[in-house]
Amino acid sequence: MSTPAGMGPSGWRGARRLAGVRRAFAPVAEARGLTRSMLWLGCAITLVFVAIALFAPVVAPYDFDTFEADGSRFAQLEAPSWDHPMGTNVQSTDVLSRIIWGTRTELKVVLVSLLFSISIGVPLGLLSGYFGGKLDRLLVLFMDALFVFPFLLLAIVIAFLLADRVGQGILTAAIAITAVYIPLYFRVVRNHTISIREEPFVEAARALGARPFTIIRKYVFFNVVQNVPPLATLNAADAILTLAALGFLGYGIQPTQGAEWGYDVNRAVSDAASGIWWTGLFPGLAIVLLVVGLTLVGEGLSETMNPVLRKRPTGTVDFSSDSGSEAAGS
Repeated sequence: MSTPAGMGPSGWRGARRLAGVRRAFAPVAEARGLTRSMLWLGCAITLVFVAIALFAPVVAPYDFDTFEADGSRFAQLEAPSWDHPMGTNVQSTDVLSRIIWGTRTELKVVLVSLLFSISIGVPLGLLSGYFGGKLDRLLVLFMDALFVFPFLLLAIVIAFLLADRVGQGILTAAIAITAVYIPLYFRVVRNHTISIREEPFVEAARALGARPFTIIRKYVFFNVVQNVPPLATLNAADAILTLAALGFLGYGIQPTQGAEWGYDVNRAVSDAASGIWWTGLFPGLAIVLLVVGLTLVGEGLSETMNPVLRKRPTGTVDFSSDSGSEAAGS
């Protein structure tokens, strides 16, 4: 294939990549109405939390486990004030600092778990859906066995088994959440692959002698992967709740390794009975806001990527000027 005049091979490849990016984001640009509002609102909320996580060392007044400053210990269960805008907890640590550092912890665990889930579930779904046979039966049987367990119970069991060997850190929490979501990606990708493998363009590539892995990589994968971003965003919102539940039950991240919102809510349960509301309110609000932001992004992407649900921009056509010009010409 010849390159356009005045453009080298590298520039031509760059132009192709740019065109591919524009095609990928074209549905987002075409979205209108409530779908567009949900998507942008969810992106705004999520980006605020991402910015907080990235700049936590700059934004946070103290470290997550700091309980004293200038040689004096913070007061226990101090109400919100100028020194501590969200108050302090029973360990005399600053609630605002723990929420800021907890944002980094939550996003780290969710990001690692999603990377693990996608890197395992998507390839297995592609292989199972394309080749079928005994491999497909074994994988479907194994994934269905994982679905028998409730999501939270499965995560608790895996976190409990890994606690002694790996420790109760970010990696353990991420692996526990990964095992929960691998079957979801497997099922979605497998079902879509089964329908794609019978399409005429796949049959044509197979008839021309293309190898199975070449067909999967060039033709099947890019038609299947468009379902992954909406699912990943919705799973990220659910992973926040799963991680918070693990921390609340004591199977999440150790308090000495990082701040975690579920653990803070657990410690605030006894405070609520004494009228101390700030230790549980602010971590709970952080969980709710981040989950709402990720859910709005997921729902917006789901409706945007689906051509049946997507609302495209429409306009009115004025035929009066055309008819008037034709009459004048006649």
